[in-house]
Amino acid sequence: MTSPISSAAPGTTMSWDSLISDLRFGLEDYRDPARGLRARSDFQRDFDRLVFSSPFRRLQNKTQVFPLPGSIFVHNRLTHSIEVATVGRSLDTVVLMWLYPRHASAPWASKLESIGEIVAAACLAHDLGNPPFGHSGEKAISTFFSEGAGADLRSLLTPRQWADLTSFDGNANAFRLLTHPFRGRRPGGFAMTYSTLAAIVKYPYESSLAPEGKNKFGFFDSECDSFIRVATELGMLRRPAPDGAISYARHPLVYLVEAADDICYEVMDIEDAHKLGIIPTASVMRHFLSFFPSDRRARMETRMATVDDPNEKISYLRSCVIGALVTACADAFAANEDAILAGRFDGSLLHHIPQLEKSAYEACNDLSWERIYRSSDVVDIELAGNRIITFLMERLVDAVRNPGLNYSRLLLSQVPQQYDVDAPDLYGKIQAVVDHVSGMTDVYALDLFRKLNGMSLKINN
Repeated sequence: MTSPISSAAPGTTMSWDSLISDLRFGLEDYRDPARGLRARSDFQRDFDRLVFSSPFRRLQNKTQVFPLPGSIFVHNRLTHSIEVATVGRSLDTVVLMWLYPRHASAPWASKLESIGEIVAAACLAHDLGNPPFGHSGEKAISTFFSEGAGADLRSLLTPRQWADLTSFDGNANAFRLLTHPFRGRRPGGFAMTYSTLAAIVKYPYESSLAPEGKNKFGFFDSECDSFIRVATELGMLRRPAPDGAISYARHPLVYLVEAADDICYEVMDIEDAHKLGIIPTASVMRHFLSFFPSDRRARMETRMATVDDPNEKISYLRSCVIGALVTACADAFAANEDAILAGRFDGSLLHHIPQLEKSAYEACNDLSWERIYRSSDVVDIELAGNRIITFLMERLVDAVRNPGLNYSRLLLSQVPQQYDVDAPDLYGKIQAVVDHVSGMTDVYALDLFRKLNGMSLKINN
């Protein structure tokens, strides 16, 4: 999905030379004299820095779609992010086959070889800002302010601050997590490269421009200046917007990150549903085979006839579908490079793939909504997550607003020091609460909910 704001003016375009930059956020004045001798590029260092970070490790205990596994393993946010990074690298392999010959004579052509490293790092980080309990966690935070106890705060905040809270989005939260200097941390947050940061932001406009009814925007008001700094350095195109609002055309590599994410969650959610017995084997096989022409389907069916295990058959088909979508999306990117660089490209790459693959993908999406996202297991986790997050938000927001109360002092003493619950303004205090809640794992949020309700108190006789 692209910004609702009109495209950039004709005659303006972005350049790969400026779009690919290893300048580090918060360390702009620092240059390592040995950087040219390092075995790892700065973009590889981005990737490694994310892998070894606490927020990334916490993704292993955050719901993707289905409840965290019992006897049958399904995807969590961590395994999803690793798979998205893998698919992102595959996309780059095909894209580079198209782009490099086109630009081989340009003095900056060697920069194109870094695209895969940038995309892989951005893919790895794309879900870092997501709260516990899947996408229902995002909704629980936003509706706490729009429908719940937080609604009375509206008159105390600016319109942009209010829009941030009522449209809370994990993507904007990821940009904050990576760039904000939390208390006790260094300036620049993770000190990621500018290109990796830009490649994460799927919706490069402020919350006031989010489409009605959809929590989709790229950065909070508190990080607006940070995003402008990144976008300006990379030569991203500024778009016209009402009332001086901030809106940019996407960094081109966002399209590859988005495609990798869309491919993985659609295909892998169906495979998980099959493992859980929610969707029968025949239905999954029919949907996955529909991505291919009849002659290819016949060869695939012959190969599957030699395998008895249904899960093995679906695993084989899943790999074939991902391969087909990777090729189709990479081809779409290459075919539309000029429009993407000019900020005139509409929709996602999956909207521009051949009709066979597009129709099959849409059929899988319909299947997911019909059989997965409305299944009892998924709705149960949404209901429980909503209650838990709403309760925690109520208690913590009340505590930061009334820090002198005894209960507030006790509760706030348990908040990690990095979150500034003593911020000088109300918006900062509330952001500290949202930072804390969104950073929780499913298990931690449930445990805290139980403790605050006196449900896990241990008393020795």
